[in-house]
Formats: sequence, C-alpha cells, structure tokens
Amino acid sequence: MTSVDASQVASRVIEIRQRIVAAGGANIKLIAVTKTFDVGAMIAAFDTGCDGVGENYAQELIAKSSALPMAKRLPIHFIGRLQSNKVKSIAESVDVWQSVDRVDLINEIAKRCVKAGSDIRPKIMLQVNATDEPDKGGCNPQEVSQLFDLATTKGLEVVGLMTVGPTSNEPQQTQRAFRLVRKLVDDLGLKQCSMGMTGDLEIAIAEGSTMIRIGSALFGPRG
Repeated sequence: MTSVDASQVASRVIEIRQRIVAAGGANIKLIAVTKTFDVGAMIAAFDTGCDGVGENYAQELIAKSSALPMAKRLPIHFIGRLQSNKVKSIAESVDVWQSVDRVDLINEIAKRCVKAGSDIRPKIMLQVNATDEPDKGGCNPQEVSQLFDLATTKGLEVVGLMTVGPTSNEPQQTQRAFRLVRKLVDDLGLKQCSMGMTGDLEIAIAEGSTMIRIGSALFGPRG
C-alpha cells in the first residue's frame, strides 16, 4: 500500500473544500477514498477534517482497520463492488454500506449486521446504475423502490442513494445521470445523495449531491 504526505493532504483538502464552495455547495460531506493507500491516509483524513473514509476492498479494509487508532477513526464507507461472501469479514468495520445493489447483498448485510433487540439499524445506500453501462455496479433505476422496501423490511436503514458518473465524463450525460438519481432520492424522501468525484464534483453539486467521494486528488497517484 502507498503512503501519503500528511501536509500535502491538508492543502489538498482545502482546495477541494474551495471547489465545493465555488460550486455552490453547502454542508457537502467529503468522503476521502483511501483504497490502495496505507492506514496513514485514514489518519490524514481524520486530521484534515474529512467527514468519512471510503474503502473498496474487503481484505485491505480488514488490514487497515486493525491498525487504525480508535481516536483517529472516521466513519468508514464501503464503496466498492461487494461479493456477499465478504460481508461477514468486514461487518464490524463498516459504518455505511454505499454500494448495495441487489437482493442477496441486502439479505447478507441484514443477516450479519442486524442485532436482535437493538434499535440501531445498519446504514446502507443503494447504488444506482444511472448510465446503463454494463460494467458498472448498481441496480437499474426501476429496481430502486423494490430494493428500498426489502432493505427496510429487513431492518436496514436506507440513508440515501449512490451513483458513479459515466465513464465518458461527457457533461450532458453526467448531468442527466445525476439528475435522475437526485429525483429518486427525493421520491423516496431520503437525505443523502452520494455522487461526484474529482472530475465531476461541480456537476454533482449542481444536481443536488450531498456527499462527494475524492481519492487521488487528496492523496496523490495510486501505487
């Protein structure tokens, strides 16, 4: 895993926050994507005032969670494509499951994370494939309502929706995709809308994102 320069991370966080403000964003959550970087990236994200960290790989998250001091721990968002058989191994580490897009994953998270007699409901976000790209994770927009109902029935708290912009980065296509997901968020009465990364955060904020996911623009090139 790649190490980071904490002082550079601090200046880059300021730059991203300035871009958010310039785009008209207010109260936008900044999720620092720490995949492929060592535990120092998680600590730097905490020290620079990020709102959470995003991890993509189960084995990497397990390794870093065990090395992360509790005093430096931000909420951990799992944002990668997830096999249901990996849920058990990271259930104790994840605070928000952002990439939930199918029935078997909902069932497995409920099985591993819902505690009998507890009022605390595991937090998930449903990932929507708003660009109809077959290689992207996410459910079909028409499936969102059904998955929302199932997750709620299973004892999970759907806090919002998540999407990834089009691979083409074409502005009009990006705008359409983000606008569709924001409408679904509003239709379901949800609070969080996780969309926007380094290259398209301005469009995401204009279309109603409440949470952006930034990696290399904070930590530098991945090794």
